[in-house]
Formats: sequence, C-alpha cells, structure tokens
Amino acid sequence: MTWHARLQLDYRREHARTVARFEHSGPLRVLQSLYPEGDAVCHNVLVHPPGGLVGGDTLDIALAVGEGAHGLVTTPGATRFYRSLGPLALQRTHAVLQAGARLEWLPLEALCFDACQAENRLTMELAPGAELIGLDVAAFGLPHAGKPFTQGQFQQHIEVPGQWLERGRVDAADALLMDGPLGLAGHRCMASLFFVTGTALTRERREAALESARAVLEADPLAATAGATCPNDRVVVVRVLAPVVEPAMALLQRVWAAWRIALWKLPAQRPRIWAM
Repeated sequence: MTWHARLQLDYRREHARTVARFEHSGPLRVLQSLYPEGDAVCHNVLVHPPGGLVGGDTLDIALAVGEGAHGLVTTPGATRFYRSLGPLALQRTHAVLQAGARLEWLPLEALCFDACQAENRLTMELAPGAELIGLDVAAFGLPHAGKPFTQGQFQQHIEVPGQWLERGRVDAADALLMDGPLGLAGHRCMASLFFVTGTALTRERREAALESARAVLEADPLAATAGATCPNDRVVVVRVLAPVVEPAMALLQRVWAAWRIALWKLPAQRPRIWAM
C-alpha cells in the first residue's frame, strides 16, 4: 500500500500575533502551535506518523506565509526513505512568502536507506521583503549500524524560481561520486543551510551573513569540509560534508543561531523538540 499525503500550512499575522492554520489529507499533521519567543513567531512541528516513505509514496507540503507573519517549522525526526523495488518515493515542499514574511524551514535530515529510490524537492517563492532560512540535510545508509548505502538513488532539488537552482543525483553505484576527492570523498552526509530573500541583499547584509557563518565554521572540527558562499544577491548558502549526520546538523544549527542574531536581531530560540 502506498500513501499520498498532503498538508497545507498557512501563517497569517492577526494583530500582533502569527497564527497557523492547516488542512491535511493522509498521514501528515502539525502539532500544537507554540510561542516560546512571544506572539510574533509561531513554532510548529510537522509529523508524519508512518515514519518513512516507501516506493510510490508522496508527501506534499505547502507552506504559505502571509504579509508580516513569521513561522518556524521543524520535524521530530528524520524523513526516512526506505528500500524500493522500483517506484520513486517523493517528498515535495513548496513555500510561498508574501511581502515582509519570514519562514524558518528547519526539518531534520532525509535518511536514505540502502536501495531507496527517492527525491526530495524544495521550491521557495518570495515576494519583495520576504526572507527565509532553510535547512536541507541528506544522509546515506546507516553507518552506526554497519549498513552502508550500496545501491539506490537519491535526487535533490532546491529552487528559487528565476534566482537559484540546485539539482543533483546521488547514485550509490557511482564510486567516483561517493568516494572520489571531487565528490563526497567517503562522507555520507551532505548538508546545506541557506538564507534566501525576496529583495536583493545590501552589501552589508551579505557580508554579515557570510562573516557570521564563517566565524562559526572556522571554529568547528568540520571546517575543512564546510564553506559559505553567495551565488547571487538574494541567496547565501553554507554547505557541509560530514561522515555522519550529528556533527553536520550541530554545526548548521549554530550557523542558524548566528544568522538569527546577525540578520534578524532575534535571539537563537531553539525549537523545543530539538532538546528532546
């Protein structure tokens, strides 16, 4: 049996409070809205009760953030792409931000089991003045359990239409990609954190984003396999390669905290579920 689950999560600013409303079909939910930093920022946890996707499953997540609203979305655990006999398992996320909106899209990792056939697709559309901090982490196999990623494929698609597109395929059979020095070089986790805007960043804000990220990277044991770049005047990206998920995720969460302070003048209020 395959699942096609859909979630529409809408954030709207009502007076001084960001309010979340959602509709769903299939096994995809959000938990109670939380306000650990006051009414302006609404925190939500997105839950997929089956815990993973098999071949033929599709998760469709639509996020809409209204003018002046600020939403933060995370997950309680990894998105697991299990072994497939052929059909593709797809997670598709589409975020639309209106003028002056902010969104923090901070899911935990996509975990690719051996022999999966998977695609993780993220599209972000931002109106002038809107800003987004997003996290994308993919891990291959189960190194701690001695279960490597020896077969299967994972496709990644991250896009801001007309501004930025990253699309690639990780094939377990591609030895040069998986272990070559110009590929993953034996690492089994690739991770990105990005700051995306609907209006061109000033030189000062671009430099603030890069400098605050690089200060965190330079002090980390993963400094040799991490970097911060600015592909255009609306996108700043931090990329990391690591042997396993945990150090990469910890590093990017520290960059996220630094960006919150440097770019939004907000304290680094960690989602409550990250401490569980």
